[in-house]
Order: sequence, then structure tokens, then C-alpha cells
Amino acid sequence: MVTMSRHFESAGFVSASPDAVFSYVDDHERLSSHMTRSSWMMGGGRMDVQLDAGRGRRLGSRIQMSGRAFGLELSLEELVNEYDPPRHKAWETVGQPRLLIIGEYRMGFDISRQNGGSNLRVFIDYELPIRHAVDG
Repeated sequence: MVTMSRHFESAGFVSASPDAVFSYVDDHERLSSHMTRSSWMMGGGRMDVQLDAGRGRRLGSRIQMSGRAFGLELSLEELVNEYDPPRHKAWETVGQPRLLIIGEYRMGFDISRQNGGSNLRVFIDYELPIRHAVDG
């Protein structure tokens, strides 16, 4: 596992069982839905998500995204490399993603039982994007 230079995480209480929380957040279509619709955040563009047979819900599963934002072509591939339901899941980019805001990344979540529900911690470790030369 490559160590990234930047880290962000957030945690909170969810009034549901760890199984229910894991089932909800273990859906890459749901997690990426903010990028699949044209919006001002995507500069009028959108991303298409292609899931393999594992649908991002098993160890080794792959997820690909491609599309446009602000008139630029974007793409990335992710690999689910840690999968321990209902406690933990992590995935990371494969190769060099073509993104605007972040570069390669590893993200995931941890869920632990807490009185009356669950504690959900979501994290991302990332690098800044590599600038791609414009062909002229």
C-alpha cells in the first residue's frame, strides 16, 4: 500500500445497525451518484460508472469512471483492496487517474457498533493531481 501525503476523515453516529450501514455505503453507484448527473459542480459534465461482476462489493472488484467536467475528459479506475463486512472497506485508484481536484487516492470506511446504532468513519488519503500537458 502506497502512503499518500494528504488525509481527510469524518465520523458520525448513524442510528442503524452496522449491517444496515455497511449495506447502504457499500454501493458504488450511490457513492458516485453526485458525479453521474450533469451539475454545476461537474461544470455541466458528468461521469459514467462501469462496474464489474462484483459491482464493487467484493475483494478485487474494479470500478471504472469516465466522462467530462468543465469541458475536460476525466477518467479513473478503482480496485477494492480491503473488504471485511460489516466493519471495513477500502479501495484505491489503479494507475494514474485523470482528475481535476485530486490525483491518486485510497478511500474507505470503518463501522463500529455504538449504543443504539453505529459509528461510521469515512476517510480518504490522496495526492494532488498531476497536470496533463495539452497537445498543441
